[in-house]
Amino acid sequence: MNFTRWSARLPGTQRRAAARTDATTTTDRLTDGSVPAARAEQPADGTTATLGVPAVDELPVRAVLDRVPALVALVHGPDHRLAHVNDAYTAAFGPRPVGTPAADALPELKELGLLPLLDQVLRSGRPRTLKSRKGPDGRSYTFTCTPVTEGGTSGVLIFATDVTDHAEAAERLRASERRQRETAVTLQRSLLPQELEEPDDLRIAATYHPGGTEAAVGGDWYDVITLGGGRTALVIGDVMGRGVRAAAVMGQLRTAVRAYARLDLPPHEVLQLLDGLATEIDANQIATCVYAVHDPNEGRLMYASAGHLPILVRDENGIVHRADEPTGPPLGTGGWMHASGSIPLTPGSTAVLYTDGLVERRDEDLDEGIAALERALAGATGSPQVVCDRLVRSAGVTADHADDVAVLVLQHPARTGPAGELFRNAALELLGGIEAAPRARAFASGVLTSWRFPTELHDLGVLAASELVANSLQHGLPPMRLRLRRTDRRLIIEVTDGDDHLPRRRRAEPADESGRGISIVATIASNWGCRRTPGGGKAVWCEFALPKG
Repeated sequence: MNFTRWSARLPGTQRRAAARTDATTTTDRLTDGSVPAARAEQPADGTTATLGVPAVDELPVRAVLDRVPALVALVHGPDHRLAHVNDAYTAAFGPRPVGTPAADALPELKELGLLPLLDQVLRSGRPRTLKSRKGPDGRSYTFTCTPVTEGGTSGVLIFATDVTDHAEAAERLRASERRQRETAVTLQRSLLPQELEEPDDLRIAATYHPGGTEAAVGGDWYDVITLGGGRTALVIGDVMGRGVRAAAVMGQLRTAVRAYARLDLPPHEVLQLLDGLATEIDANQIATCVYAVHDPNEGRLMYASAGHLPILVRDENGIVHRADEPTGPPLGTGGWMHASGSIPLTPGSTAVLYTDGLVERRDEDLDEGIAALERALAGATGSPQVVCDRLVRSAGVTADHADDVAVLVLQHPARTGPAGELFRNAALELLGGIEAAPRARAFASGVLTSWRFPTELHDLGVLAASELVANSLQHGLPPMRLRLRRTDRRLIIEVTDGDDHLPRRRRAEPADESGRGISIVATIASNWGCRRTPGGGKAVWCEFALPKG
């Protein structure tokens, strides 16, 4: 298409062409080479004489600086003697004596720490900028210092831009971010246990450090759950991502762990249930987790891991062991059968569960961080809280740490002397048929008498042991075992057998000859429960709270 022909018909085209023709004619009439004034510069009388306004490049430099709305000062020489300040600078800070060193003539710059910057600019010959500093007048300025040469003398041109509005807006934004972060951290901490449960056989401490200074906190969590019968569940996890969504998923998983723990399932079965729940909560959200159960009778820590970092255990000799296997994929991935493992946790041992913020660094391999934590644990002694603090300090965790950090430390203390007398164990293998029942009653009575229990507690303990043994003899399978255990706070009675059918409490009819044993135990004991044992079979237990003192 020929745009030339069409453009000739566009509105204004002919008018602009005529204007160009008039301009050419006017130029031809000017024989002295002068240029006509622009329309806005023509005199009021209509003449075309040129006005006497100098061009910008004809103005003196200092006259130009005086017209600049920013604050400008010019200093000369190594002692920065004041050569010039513009009108805006004078309006802001008052008149300044020319020829005086900047340290005396410009006290506001000295107060802002700008004089060393002038030395740097003069030596390097390169400009420097100092951002958003509040001056004596209460306003904020950004100072740019540029090397200049005037009359053969080296100097520095100081250019200050008023950024008060931007600084106040930035401070309001920072204050809002601080409030949001405080709210997010409060939410995160409220979802963590406010007080850790205190098992009889373990001493436990935990700490949580939110990462960085941004509002979005992570999804790290931990928990301690007493299962009854002297056993304790410990859990630590980390929901991937940051923000309220991660914290909300963390809260749901922590609640679910407590519910599943009450079922007294093996660790890998708990993770299996959590895996399905995590998928239902959010298919795009995954989490790592370690669930462990400590049984003081076995002296081991049974655990299952879903993509989490290994548990570290320092034994009574100071040697650190790493529980590497088995480890499955994170929760929320689905389609994986988790497995349980175990690691010794004998009296005198210390175990550490932690999240990746404690050992992961951008400039080093993850294994190096875990190895550093092992070395720190090997030399960390004292109470669980002391060990916890030392591990956090050794990892260099500070207030502006990049990631959230959660640490859970548990100790199985080696009790000796009077303290050891408060923790006792006794066991009897139940051999034979129904004649094992009277032997069990006699055994329980002798043990409780030797432990110097009050008469009432002695009688209740013998009755509970008799009912649990009778129930096992009637409904269980060999091998059978009666175990009595005391701590400083409770008496625990447990019977194990080879049948994995779990008893339940039910209402017995008046004509029934059985079904009352578990109801009697549940009535007289402080707590009771049952669980399947790892090697097959079950354990039924009950416990009585000891009188204080």
